[in-house]
Amino acid sequence: MKNFKDNDPNFRREKAVAARQANLAQFREKLRPDSPEMLERAAARRAIAEARDIRQRERAVAKKAQQEREAAELAARKAAEAIEAEARKTREVEEAAQLLIELKAARDARYAARKKRKK
Repeated sequence: MKNFKDNDPNFRREKAVAARQANLAQFREKLRPDSPEMLERAAARRAIAEARDIRQRERAVAKKAQQEREAAELAARKAAEAIEAEARKTREVEEAAQLLIELKAARDARYAARKKRKK
């Protein structure tokens, strides 16, 4: 024989309310800041955040080192280009001076030949 209270709507409603309240109390217990589960989750979040910060710092250090290497390479390349430009300019000046010497020698030879012919 069935229990006569099972068919009573008020009994079923009270039982459902009690079940919801028990479920809510259990949920609230899990959400308490000092509950072990919440402390464990907070510790896990802190560990993840610390690891992220460490990775960000490492990336920043690596990026700064890369920028310094690139700056040093650029400075070395510019210095080499400046030395090469200076050497090229010196070589051009020497070639121009040599050309002037050769032209003057050729002119002097023509003058000397003309003088020789006149004598």
